[in-house]
Amino acid sequence: MIGDIHQRVTRSSVNSLAFFSHSAYVASFEPRDVSHALSDPNWVNTMHEELENFERNHVWDLVEPPPNCRSIGTKWVFKNKQGEDRMVVRNKARLPGVSSKEGIDYEETFAPVARLEAIRILLAFAASKDFKLQQMDVKSAFLNGFIEEEVYVRQPPGFKSARFPDRVYKLRKALHGLKQAPRAWYARLKSFLLKSGFVMGSVDKTLFLLSRGGDTLIVQIYVDDIIFGGSSHALVSSFAEQMSRKFEMSLMGEIQFFLGLQIKQGPEGTFVHQAKYTRDILKKFEMGDSKPMTTPMSTNTVLDADEDGEAVDQKEFRGMIGSLLYLTATRPDIQFAVCLCARYQASPRTSHRQAVKRIFRYLKFTPELGLWYSLGSSLFLRGFSDADHASCRIDRKSTSGTCQLLGTSLVSWSSRKQASVSLSTTEADYSTSAISVAKNPVLHSRTKHIDVRFHFLRDHYEKGDIDLVPVASENQLADIFTKPLEFGAFVRLR
Repeated sequence: MIGDIHQRVTRSSVNSLAFFSHSAYVASFEPRDVSHALSDPNWVNTMHEELENFERNHVWDLVEPPPNCRSIGTKWVFKNKQGEDRMVVRNKARLPGVSSKEGIDYEETFAPVARLEAIRILLAFAASKDFKLQQMDVKSAFLNGFIEEEVYVRQPPGFKSARFPDRVYKLRKALHGLKQAPRAWYARLKSFLLKSGFVMGSVDKTLFLLSRGGDTLIVQIYVDDIIFGGSSHALVSSFAEQMSRKFEMSLMGEIQFFLGLQIKQGPEGTFVHQAKYTRDILKKFEMGDSKPMTTPMSTNTVLDADEDGEAVDQKEFRGMIGSLLYLTATRPDIQFAVCLCARYQASPRTSHRQAVKRIFRYLKFTPELGLWYSLGSSLFLRGFSDADHASCRIDRKSTSGTCQLLGTSLVSWSSRKQASVSLSTTEADYSTSAISVAKNPVLHSRTKHIDVRFHFLRDHYEKGDIDLVPVASENQLADIFTKPLEFGAFVRLR
């Protein structure tokens, strides 16, 4: 029997339904609690799958609690996984450990995670080389990581042993929810890849490369999601088989949906967008029927603290900003407007909310825009940098904008307020005058205070590693990240 629940379900009755329910049906609801989950055979089956994963991976042993044992509680977490059409495709039941304490249950927790820039660089590189990227998912990835600490957890709610109800589980491996779980999983996967002949990236520790007989295989890790591709189909297939033998994997074929990004690999290149997410947030904030706008911000928009303006719901405003910030992963055209509005989250006013709603109305006009990475694009690195001097009306700090491209593929960009007030255009706009400084290092009262990281450009210029050239305003791509633009200029730069 499973637990002390009014509507009891036996393991044997669940197993008789296992194949039929798993292959044909999933539960459409997310349970409120354990008793709610146990009322549905699909969720019961999912919970059994989680516990059977523990058994297969030798995650724990049921033992008598040692003297003065401090055991960690466990809690069922239920989540439905949806496809691009918003239909439920999978029920996920996880049993994380909760209430662990630093210094007792764990020491180190840091685990590297790939940055979105790294994902975009990989997509651009793969498109340039005509690599078809594949995706795989590690089932219960955290259960594969060994832990060094001695950790005990209480038996799962609803699944206590009838013979040994007072015993606890001693962990051999990491459990979902343990602070050290991501670190333990990364350490095991890294060790496996290095032993298999891969070389870890010197900057990006989640990127692994394998060279064999003139062919190359690239692997990018994002926790339990793995993207991989290469110049040889045989090498790619061999890696997939090798991973499946070592870990329990779900091979998902060509990458299509990753971290909320929709990815379409075609014969001429790769298109990356968030059209589904755009529609979702328009619906969430009731902007689906709003009047479309052709730009995210009007050129005559001036935002300041607006202390006399009417205050608006801070929670809703922050939710709108957070949703838009994630959309900037593939929508650099809204980066400046979103970052400008984000400065007023502490005390949002009606004027700030109207500016944010203008961004949503622009998204209504352009829901399908995204990033295009073309086949055969060069890997020549270009960067654009611009600044709008003293543009902030509150503290007169300047706004800097940058973007970086691999050939024609935009892979990184930013729009941010500078850390300090600039006293000259040389400090604010490290362009024509800054190039002069790099080529003719004459110090004076203005240039000597420029931050050290900018002078690092001079060193590389003198070594011949980079070239610095002035860019005319009409060709300055970074201009779109520093100020609101009129429609013609905005569309051209976009």
